[in-house]
Amino acid sequence: MAKGLIGTSDTGSSFVRRPPRLGDEVYNAIYAQLMSLKIPPGGRISVDSLVRELGVSQTPIREALSRLEALGLVVKTHLIGYSAAPQLDKDRLQQLYELRLLLEPFAAGRAAVNMTEEAIEALEKVDKDMRSARNDDPRLAYGEFAQSDSTFHDLIAIGSGNLLIHETLARLHTHVHLFRLFFHARATTDANDEHERIIAAIKQKDPAAAEAAMRDHIERSRKRFMMIFGSE
Repeated sequence: MAKGLIGTSDTGSSFVRRPPRLGDEVYNAIYAQLMSLKIPPGGRISVDSLVRELGVSQTPIREALSRLEALGLVVKTHLIGYSAAPQLDKDRLQQLYELRLLLEPFAAGRAAVNMTEEAIEALEKVDKDMRSARNDDPRLAYGEFAQSDSTFHDLIAIGSGNLLIHETLARLHTHVHLFRLFFHARATTDANDEHERIIAAIKQKDPAAAEAAMRDHIERSRKRFMMIFGSE
């Protein structure tokens, strides 16, 4: 196995070099392929093919696929093996946003009241990382952004102090399924600008402004993703 972390083969495929945390690197590589649709929805996932492509044994591959199954990105079928989970359809996407609009603006408003300075600093760090993230492989970069976006919203839900809201949103794996709908850099740029307004309201301890900023962010996100289905 080659030295380093993630590299690109002569054919353009990502492969895993010798990392300090092999399991995480393998997970991130497969996650990126799923998020960028290199592995299409419903597509079979061959463990042997991933072993050859990533240059690792079956063990970290199977561990990564188990983690991805828990996220709802991978489906394991008895006697058949692994496949990529289907994407959200239009009705399911609409229902997801209806639920988000009920919960996340309220959570942001409570976070403006309840988040500690340390928690706000953690939120700002995630936001900074999302803005400065650079990766030569656009698929890996997109996957990393999706994970960071999920962390950003998760921190706000935790910061609200309402554990039931946090648990409900966490079980939906919202951002995983949204960013998997299409592979487009515009979604990342717009989200960064909207996140900035949410953070500003939370730092100002202004619950009404935080709630409004989160509602605006979710509405704009809904329009971006509903465009895939030719509607808003």
